[in-house]
Amino acid sequence: MRPQATVASVQGTVADRVYDLLRERIADGAIARGDRLHQEDLAAELGVSRTPIREALRRLAAEGLVELLNNRGARVATADTSDLLAAYGTRLIIEPGAARRAAQLADPGAIKKMRAIIAREKPEQTTPVELFAINREFHLALVAAAGNPQVTEFMEHVWLGRIGAQLYVEAPDAKVLNDDRRAHSEIVDAIEAGKADKAEAFTRAHIERALGLLTETADGVTLG
Repeated sequence: MRPQATVASVQGTVADRVYDLLRERIADGAIARGDRLHQEDLAAELGVSRTPIREALRRLAAEGLVELLNNRGARVATADTSDLLAAYGTRLIIEPGAARRAAQLADPGAIKKMRAIIAREKPEQTTPVELFAINREFHLALVAAAGNPQVTEFMEHVWLGRIGAQLYVEAPDAKVLNDDRRAHSEIVDAIEAGKADKAEAFTRAHIERALGLLTETADGVTLG
């Protein structure tokens, strides 16, 4: 597992560093949906005053990741099944088009990054939460390969705000995980070959499959 980040290890103002750390902890499930966020506890843990904690929580609330409670601190926002289905629907609209554009650009650096991420997809050696982080990283790298920072920023918000690591508390069986890894490789192969139609089609099929699993599985556990 990766070492836990500290405020001192992240660049920027104190408030920026607190914001970045809390945002990533929410993203990877270290802080779960619905968990209370106590300013005093966070300030003591991170070695900062309550002022940057309050500022970071306000920024996270503006993004919909945190709910501010009147005189009761804050808590991580929750996401229900309808939120998850909407998020996957958003992915289905955006990611296939991003894959098409990525194939048209065929940027070597972007391709190298995606392949490096796929190389870390080892279900037998990786915890469910780590698999979530790797999967999220791959799909955001796919969107980034389209070369549009605004779209990338939007999809980061979708993944953080509506698709959380709690989906991975129970990992699917090895076949599902290996199918996902093969699908990722297939997408990158098409991008590297400059085959825009195939890159788009492979990405669409991959997300449609994940969406199907999500709707069929009562506890919402899926990959993709």
